Amino acid sequence: MSDEGRLVAGRYRLVERVGRGGMGTVWRAEDVQLARQVALKRLHTPPHLSAAEITTLYERIRREARSAARVVHPNVVVVHDVVDDDGQPCIVMEYVPAGTLGDVLADGRTLPPAEAARVGLGVITAVRAAHAVGVLHRDIKPGNVLLGADGRIVLTDFGIAQTAGSSTLTQTGEMIGSIDFMAPERVRGQKPGPASDLWSLGATLYQAVEGRLPYRRDTAMETAYAVAVDPPAPMRQAGSLGPLIDALLAKDAEHRPTAEQTEQALRVIAAEVPPTVRPAPAASEGVPPVAPKATRPLRPAPPERSARGSRRNRKRRVLVPAAVALAAAAVAATLFAASDRAGHNGADAGTSTPSATPSPVPAGDHLVGDAQLGVSLPVPDGWKKKGSSDDEVTYAAPGGLAGITIGMVDPAGRNPGGHFKDTEANTKVNYPSYRRLRMQDTTFRGQAAVVWEFTFHGRARLFRAIDLGYGTAGGREYDIYLSAPAAGWDTYRPVFDAVRDGFTEQRR
Repeated sequence: MSDEGRLVAGRYRLVERVGRGGMGTVWRAEDVQLARQVALKRLHTPPHLSAAEITTLYERIRREARSAARVVHPNVVVVHDVVDDDGQPCIVMEYVPAGTLGDVLADGRTLPPAEAARVGLGVITAVRAAHAVGVLHRDIKPGNVLLGADGRIVLTDFGIAQTAGSSTLTQTGEMIGSIDFMAPERVRGQKPGPASDLWSLGATLYQAVEGRLPYRRDTAMETAYAVAVDPPAPMRQAGSLGPLIDALLAKDAEHRPTAEQTEQALRVIAAEVPPTVRPAPAASEGVPPVAPKATRPLRPAPPERSARGSRRNRKRRVLVPAAVALAAAAVAATLFAASDRAGHNGADAGTSTPSATPSPVPAGDHLVGDAQLGVSLPVPDGWKKKGSSDDEVTYAAPGGLAGITIGMVDPAGRNPGGHFKDTEANTKVNYPSYRRLRMQDTTFRGQAAVVWEFTFHGRARLFRAIDLGYGTAGGREYDIYLSAPAAGWDTYRPVFDAVRDGFTEQRR
């Protein structure tokens, strides 16, 4: 006998079955009191369960309602009510007329990396909202991601959600969830945490771009073993999303990016659009924000230039929104915390005030000069001049991932902090991956100075930068700028210190 048309709890009339999963069947229903459509989830009760097991099962669906109701966010399905239907609990939810990501990916279909990132962005904002109130989802997968016709992304089915500190409601040895999307620590029987949801998102994104599951084997046991110990199959279509997926699928939960870092990276990747809409990227890796000379973009120098740029003729640095596609991914998001912890805080980096007499050239460095700028400085042996103009010169490390740039403004403004802050404001708008570490007023060789430290994402890694600007109003202002991979910051940072301390102005 069909349940269509049946009234549940004297209020919800079942109209159409719209989904069926492992734990229950979802119906589109009419709330006859409020004359609105809702989704009603009715629990499955397998006939072989004991009374105690049925009690546990019913408690799970009540927990779903309690967990989901705690999460108030546009990307989380709204829970309206919990009712009983012949003794069985039913959850009444917002009806979202949408298919699932699982439907879209059926038969090996895929999404472009930027579109997959947009979907992932909706999921991660929902996950962050859930984690903020202590709720773990524990079953993030394509089938639980709704894709609304209006572009809305909704995370649903908190059926095995767990509130931090609550009991697990499982029998010994029982694993609840979808094995293909279950984090290694859960497969090993360890307690899940927020990072477990991040792993499941990584597996979901992997399927979205590759059209296959990262660890699928012939049996559930073999799949579980692969999840726990094997690397995922190499990705071929992930593009700029690949490094982030790799980071999310780290076996060790501590090595995965945080939800915040993941969201930040996905925002960058989701912003990728064809070159007809944004300026085409430079060929080098990770071109960060580049400043214009008047209205035309400058060539990147070094390849990972950040907000640094030419400011000849007192032009303030206003950022050109160079392809955010190059700021893709954040496999290195996991490195951010480490680079931040290893960072230099307070009054050390760039704020020392050495005498006007430069330090001797350190061992392993050689002295170089630039007649146009009227300066000399020590650079490490093996670093080569990669570009120069009448107001800046750059020396890059072998491989081009790290570089030191000297810039000059003549005549200088009142204080270098003004244009640093202008540049930062534009950076925040155009580059979501930007994060300030500090913007600090100081002095250098008796002149007003500002030190600016920040991070930004390149195409395949996180970069860190430090910029010291100093000078006297009406005279010359010099900037000493270093950018380098955050993972090697402790190695490259001494280069900045040596250049700063050995920097010489050759007065003309």
